[in-house]
Amino acid sequence: MTIRLFQVDAFSNKPFGGNSAAVCPLDHWLTDELMQQIAAENNLSETAFFVRENEHYRIRWFTPTTEVNLCGHATLASAYVLFHCLNIQEDTVQFNSNSGPLFVERQSVEGKDDFLQMDFPQEPCTPCAVPKLLSAGLGAMPRYTLSGEDLVAVFDKQSEVAALKPRFHILEQLPYRGIIVTAKGDDVDFVCRFFAPAVGIPEDPATGSAFTKLAPYWAERLGKEKFEAKQISQRGADVQCELNGDRILIRGQACLILHGELLL
Repeated sequence: MTIRLFQVDAFSNKPFGGNSAAVCPLDHWLTDELMQQIAAENNLSETAFFVRENEHYRIRWFTPTTEVNLCGHATLASAYVLFHCLNIQEDTVQFNSNSGPLFVERQSVEGKDDFLQMDFPQEPCTPCAVPKLLSAGLGAMPRYTLSGEDLVAVFDKQSEVAALKPRFHILEQLPYRGIIVTAKGDDVDFVCRFFAPAVGIPEDPATGSAFTKLAPYWAERLGKEKFEAKQISQRGADVQCELNGDRILIRGQACLILHGELLL
């Protein structure tokens, strides 16, 4: 059996930036065990699998250790594969997922398909007390925290977020998928980093799903609905996001760096 595989750097317009995702278009679903094995073999933060269902696509995402309910950068990468590698003619693709319908639209800038815009549901978080172990895990005490599937830890300055040296063996004990740290940016609206050792990702280079939580928070704090943001990981990622009712639009670029076949 052969399975097509594409590796795409999402939230970057050049190789080795943003976050790399593996994408496997399928004619029919593989077993959960096999998809997890493929994701572990790829050893990227996410491997996306999708199958065409009528007019849309069903998508699932796996880290090297587990399946997750939502992943932004691997959705962006999957749409890039459909538009630029599989050459579908539509300008918008709908992915059905465990988090509901997700839409990705290609947008032309100066005659080129430079940007992909994702339409995701907002996931606002609720203010909460700073959890025990968090300051020990981050090596610093945030100003305050918000709780949801992920924990959002807010700092005062971009330099504080950049300087964090997390202790992953402590953070993975917290009852959250991931820990999002954020602060007002020096030259953008806000910055963030994302740590998810509990699902096998010590630090994620670019995390589209994090912005479904960050945009509602920063909208209330800054009094605006459109944002320029940066994920200040080692690889770095530039993200544009915008509130749209109870949804959020997340825009970024992507580039293909590898394609081939899995031989199973």
